[in-house]
Amino acid sequence: MAKLIATLNVVAWAGFWAFGYLALSAGHAGGQVALAALGGGLGLWAWLWLVKHSEATGYAPAPRRGYPDEEFTLPTGH
Repeated sequence: MAKLIATLNVVAWAGFWAFGYLALSAGHAGGQVALAALGGGLGLWAWLWLVKHSEATGYAPAPRRGYPDEEFTLPTGH
């Protein structure tokens, strides 16, 4: 399933760039703008799915998240 989503990711981003360029160079043709938006939306969804999947399977480490210490206090400005 991950390979299928990865292929969709590549095809969707290629569609985004191709139809986005055509829409910009042709003066914002309606159909090309819609296809570029669809490609961008599918590409973003597929990329986020792949990131989540790779973190869940251990292929990529999850990003480190810092949490403030409970003893941390802000300076009072003396």
